[in-house]
Amino acid sequence: MCIRDSVITTASGSHKIPIVATKGTAAWVDEEGTIPEGDDAFGQQLIGAHKVATMIKVSEELLNDSVFDLENYISREFARRIGAKEEEAFIKGTGTKQPTGFLADAQEGVTAAKADAITADELIDLFFSLKTPYRRNAVWLLNDATVKLARKLKDGQGQYLWQPSLVANTPDTLLGRPVYTSAYMPVAAADATTIAFGDFSYYWIADRQGRTFRRLNELYATNGQVGFLASQRVDGKLILPEAIKVLKQKSE
Repeated sequence: MCIRDSVITTASGSHKIPIVATKGTAAWVDEEGTIPEGDDAFGQQLIGAHKVATMIKVSEELLNDSVFDLENYISREFARRIGAKEEEAFIKGTGTKQPTGFLADAQEGVTAAKADAITADELIDLFFSLKTPYRRNAVWLLNDATVKLARKLKDGQGQYLWQPSLVANTPDTLLGRPVYTSAYMPVAAADATTIAFGDFSYYWIADRQGRTFRRLNELYATNGQVGFLASQRVDGKLILPEAIKVLKQKSE
């Protein structure tokens, strides 16, 4: 998914990361004139590590009699489970015992006129609510149910805003920018934040140790079982809120 653009590896303990509150500007000056200060204003947040884990127990008979590589299957299944929980947290995590999702800090760009629908004009307004520097690398992120709404939208000339990709393994585009989907983006409902548009490289993910996979031979031996355990320690923060704008549905 597009959110894993900026991954940093961290050591033990919590670490302070810069959060850009306001950005400075350049200015024209006379020859030998004084150059005005245009500092960015930085805040700080702590980025630490939250543990996500999963476990399964398998009978010794099943392991010994299986006609396929059961241990390899379990490893792939654990990767799916952990990846799904991480994706959910990176989008809408609360920050309590889990990463803080980008929806917690992203700036609202547009409020839809309806609770359960979007319009072409609202998507265009959301596109241009994002400042130009961020639009260069911006992508859309939405739920499949919202994709269904977006694919039906047309411009003033009757042309669909959505453009299917003509190249394999290349995302479709909306207003010229790539579209990605996630089951964890909210669906259209009152007060729901249904569409995100922005440069997700400003969402930082801290990976503490990589994913671990362990086989527990002795712990469940008295029951004739072998345990398998996988875990990963990660955190996530949006370091520049203005880099991602969202569309929020109307309140009822």
